[in-house]
Amino acid sequence: MRRVIDRLDHYKTEHQKLLKEATTLLELALWKANLDDNGGGSSRDREGVRTTMGSRERARKELRVTSGASIVIKNVLPFLQLLE
Repeated sequence: MRRVIDRLDHYKTEHQKLLKEATTLLELALWKANLDDNGGGSSRDREGVRTTMGSRERARKELRVTSGASIVIKNVLPFLQLLE
């Protein structure tokens, strides 16, 4: 019986690790989708407009913050968590 309980604990721990990784991947995917939708600060998309590397980097960081990932993750996470 103890062996079964130990296995369950091990699988719960593994699930938590995978859940954390999946959450990170979801956040990055949402950020990328947001970058793609907004042109990603690419100089290619804005010909004739001079931008600095710093302003592009700030725009990318701003899009990451405003990507809505926290809202999506908050609503998706309950479906991925194990029931106790």
